[in-house]
Amino acid sequence: MKSLLKLTWVETKLFFREPIGAFFTLVFPLMMLFLFGSIYGNTPSHYFNGRGTIDISIPAYTAMIIATSGLMSITITMSAYRENGVLRRFKTTPVSPFTILVAQVIVVFAMTLLGMLLLVIAGKLVYHVRFEGNWLSVLGGFILCSLSFFSLGFILAGLMPSARTAQIVGMVLLYPMLFLSGAGFPRELLPAAIAKVSAFLPLTYVVNLLRGLWVGEAWSAHLLNVGVLVGMLILGVIISTRTFRWE
Repeated sequence: MKSLLKLTWVETKLFFREPIGAFFTLVFPLMMLFLFGSIYGNTPSHYFNGRGTIDISIPAYTAMIIATSGLMSITITMSAYRENGVLRRFKTTPVSPFTILVAQVIVVFAMTLLGMLLLVIAGKLVYHVRFEGNWLSVLGGFILCSLSFFSLGFILAGLMPSARTAQIVGMVLLYPMLFLSGAGFPRELLPAAIAKVSAFLPLTYVVNLLRGLWVGEAWSAHLLNVGVLVGMLILGVIISTRTFRWE
């Protein structure tokens, strides 16, 4: 446990020393919030069942942070550690390589949660965002969504031959999902033909679940979303344990 705590602290410092990961997790979602807030405000709209653009954007931007953390932060970091021999060197120390995986998940999860909290605080202070759900329920959904996408990140980290390749593949997977899933901007504003594509994107189910829980809908109303995310998590863990390479 002592080794895990020390390693987690080191990984936290390394996270903030990497400007790209910190920017897209903590800063970019806030920029999106203020950009669209300055354009649309938070006036209730019939498009969103009487809710404002910012009311429904905070859970969507949280989905954006989750996807960025899973497909970029974890994928690139673990690929770089393997490529640079960090994991191999840990095998020669009393600290197991598995410990660094746990520390990485803890740090990325904590930063993802911090990104969400910053969105909520900014939304409350600047746009008087309405929250109609239950915080414990939203937290449970957040944990499920995060772990599901983290498992995808570990699959990519195991398959990609280098950190540079992992970054490119992660970006190729991430950006279409941001635009088509409702994470970047409301899916209600997309043309119907394009919106149909979102049903095939994993991030869509994160957006649907978080938006639903945010406005107070029950978990039973999102059985499909939960089922897809649980399936992603289980398959992700199974595949990543078979494909992840320590060196």
